[in-house]
Amino acid sequence: MFVDRAVIEVTAGTGGSGSEAFRRETGVPRGGPSGGDGGKGGDIVLLADAQLTTLLDYSYRRQYRADRGQHGEGSNRTGRSGEDLVLRVPPGTVAWDDETGDLLGELLNDGESVLIARGGRGGRGNARFKSSTNQAPRRWEPGEEGEERRVRLELKLIADVGLVGEPNAGKSTLLSAVTAARPKVAAYPFTTLEPNLGVVELSDYRTFVIADIPGIIEGAHEGKGLGHQFLRHVERTRVLLVMVPVDAEDPQAEYDRLRAELEAYSPDLARTPFLVGLSKTDLLPPDETAPAVEAEGALGMVAFSAVSRAGISALLERLWEASRRVVELERGEEDDGWWEP
Repeated sequence: MFVDRAVIEVTAGTGGSGSEAFRRETGVPRGGPSGGDGGKGGDIVLLADAQLTTLLDYSYRRQYRADRGQHGEGSNRTGRSGEDLVLRVPPGTVAWDDETGDLLGELLNDGESVLIARGGRGGRGNARFKSSTNQAPRRWEPGEEGEERRVRLELKLIADVGLVGEPNAGKSTLLSAVTAARPKVAAYPFTTLEPNLGVVELSDYRTFVIADIPGIIEGAHEGKGLGHQFLRHVERTRVLLVMVPVDAEDPQAEYDRLRAELEAYSPDLARTPFLVGLSKTDLLPPDETAPAVEAEGALGMVAFSAVSRAGISALLERLWEASRRVVELERGEEDDGWWEP
């Protein structure tokens, strides 16, 4: 089961209390205070693990608590600190404070971590309060409570290319034709009920990742259909392929609807570099060409068929080139104005 959203309640460990103690040793008639400090409570940390692809584990269990720190002891012994609790999540996970809406952090790469709840500080023992005017203090401090919050986890798939289209636009067929992924393909709408990822392999050891999401219908940005639920998975893609089937009743109107939904959902997503793919050209009569679609700002338009594989090579090369140019921009290399949204 693919789970891309979860809400959990986390409580970091409470710090241990300081100790009140006095030295009692042979030959030391006035040993003085020797109460040690309490240990720090354990933190709660999110850790990106590339072996994970879903937040499924967090749908079964919602409450997590880190170890508390141990109390201080006599002879100036500090209590043991509580162990940190590490919660493993897939790369691409974003953590939010569910009550305030504050961003706690995002994990993009394997091995990255973010602190979501800090453990409480240990209390000071009475040895800390000794002074010239107070040689035998009986004061000590309790440990601080650890942070407690409700955390919302959202998974945004990380891919080079995101497929966007209405139901039955041929997205899953394309994914199965160019990658080893095997999404469900059928002749009815909404066969894709969850996002799918696939790796495209080109010559010279070149590869890139494609993400396929459920079809987008008009009003998707308001929650209609399945598209709104999964649109966030193409927010992190470097390039979008807006797919319009050539057998659509009005290809231009379908393209305009898709662009309008992207803009309504997220202006930032609408500014992502994109190509237009005219799919299902195998359905055209032999003497008929693909319909013209006006797509202002598109990097290009490619007609193709995932069934006959006509135009597939040209499409993949264009997607590879566009995604690499975005990578160059992310690395801070010179922008020659190749993309103007």
